[in-house]
Amino acid sequence: MKDTTRVQLELPAASMERLRALKDKTEAISYAEVTKNALKVYERLIDLSESGDKLLLRGPDGKIREIELFY
Repeated sequence: MKDTTRVQLELPAASMERLRALKDKTEAISYAEVTKNALKVYERLIDLSESGDKLLLRGPDGKIREIELFY
């Protein structure tokens, strides 16, 4: 048996639309899958940021820019 906790969220309409859009884009089977994946990414980015790493993105023009993380 899995050790899980049921969570119920109340989201503004705009946030729910973002969740729906992410579910569609990622072809996730559920909102829970989207949420679990988002938490993994969020946690990893925070861990990297706390260790001093920086997030760099290369644009279509080849230009590299630093993305400021959460806090």
